[in-house]
Amino acid sequence: MKRFLIFVPIFLVCVLIITSITPVVTMSENISKNVFRLHIIANSNSDEDQQLKLLVRDKVLQYSQNLYSSCKSVEDAINISEKHLSDLKDVAQKTIAFNGHSEEAKVFVTKEYFSTRHYDGFTLPAGEYNTLKIEIGNAKGHNWWCVMFPTVCLSGCTEDFEDTLTEDEQNMIESRGYAVRFKAVEIYEKVKSLL
Repeated sequence: MKRFLIFVPIFLVCVLIITSITPVVTMSENISKNVFRLHIIANSNSDEDQQLKLLVRDKVLQYSQNLYSSCKSVEDAINISEKHLSDLKDVAQKTIAFNGHSEEAKVFVTKEYFSTRHYDGFTLPAGEYNTLKIEIGNAKGHNWWCVMFPTVCLSGCTEDFEDTLTEDEQNMIESRGYAVRFKAVEIYEKVKSLL
């Protein structure tokens, strides 16, 4: 009987938690399906390698300025990225060489897990996102990321989410009130990625 009295409240708390985060999980998964990210990883954490990462970022964003402007979907962004992989690699590699380094840049499109990330004016929930990934050299340093589609990191406008996300999803990423729920989503996504 004592076990039953202990089990019932624990069970009810678990049901309450699952019920409250289910809509957030659904919206989070939809956000991750509709966002294409750029992820650049530096060779190391040395000041020089971190500075090089930012120089590569600047040149890649400059090259990409018009590349993603006609995209209407994540699929468009993926296709354009795959079509221009050699050009993007060339931009990264030339930037590395111009700045006196010899590291190789690896540039590819992948799907990768991101934990909850805060950005200027919005927060993206944890999940698996389609990503244009650039690894410089050993790729053992701190990283830099942004959103290529919608073109938030190219335009600097979070309004770019309007054509891609629902109003509820936009409110979710722009609200600080979702921090605890995002942590629950992050735990859920980590467990899901392990299975």
